[in-house]
Amino acid sequence: MEKKELFEKAVSMLPMAYAPFSKFRVGAALLGKSGKVYTGVNVENSSFGGTICAERTAFVKAISEGEREFEAIAIVSSAGQAWPCGICRQFMKEFCEDDFVIITGNDSESLREYTMKEILPEGFKL
Repeated sequence: MEKKELFEKAVSMLPMAYAPFSKFRVGAALLGKSGKVYTGVNVENSSFGGTICAERTAFVKAISEGEREFEAIAIVSSAGQAWPCGICRQFMKEFCEDDFVIITGNDSESLREYTMKEILPEGFKL
């Protein structure tokens, strides 16, 4: 799957986000090595600790369906580009190799991409 196509899939998820408190919607599209795409959105909660980010939502869906190897994730917010928070970076590190690709941008014509190693060079792993 082309990175623009993955990014547009993330964009298509923005209306599904549940962000009544921050109004900051985030959509994600995760590409498994199988070729299947798993989507996610942020889901806020009155108990802020219960909030889950779009990236982790996509990973949880994929993992619960048996996918264990991943190639890339596209992330976008209602404000444009979005980067994984610290918890999401560590969560992704559990399942991704250093060459896993993170894609974001303000639109599909101005995409930026980084590897897992670049955004979390010394992540924790047992």
